[in-house]
Amino acid sequence: MHPEPQLLRIAAFNAAAWLLIQFGLAWTFTRLAAARFNPESWLARPKRWERAGRFYEDFCGIKHWKDRLPDAARLFRGGFAKARLQTVSPQYLERFLQETWRGEVVHWLALCLLPLFRLWNPWWGVLVNAAAALALNLPCILALRYNRARFERLLASQKKQAARRGAALKETNPENTPPI
Repeated sequence: MHPEPQLLRIAAFNAAAWLLIQFGLAWTFTRLAAARFNPESWLARPKRWERAGRFYEDFCGIKHWKDRLPDAARLFRGGFAKARLQTVSPQYLERFLQETWRGEVVHWLALCLLPLFRLWNPWWGVLVNAAAALALNLPCILALRYNRARFERLLASQKKQAARRGAALKETNPENTPPI
């Protein structure tokens, strides 16, 4: 038994719509200034229940699969690759945190567009699309939140070390005069 041509057209349209949504949002948000994505905002900030990323390790096994997720940043000029840390400088980590929030916003917005699929799908088609949308976006959201929680901890550690070095420098040079 062959699927009805109408169902094949709807399935093809759904696939094209998801590609357009995912890549369209990613391209659009890549064009926005990184400063617009504040990782300290209420929604972005890691929550207590996330336990600085340990929730994702314990309950999601994230360390076993997060490196297999695609990073589409290379596809867009100005994209910020998040697959690997390039350095641990505070400036880079702050930008990395902004980019994890930018990526998370893109994936949440893609999920928010799911109701559009009701316009051309039967009820069960919307459910299939919901499952596909969750399968495509939720792992990315989890990985982005996990990395943000971990790198916020790393950034805080870097800032503490810098503050200690500054305090030690003041102790050895209390008048703040440059060495000769």
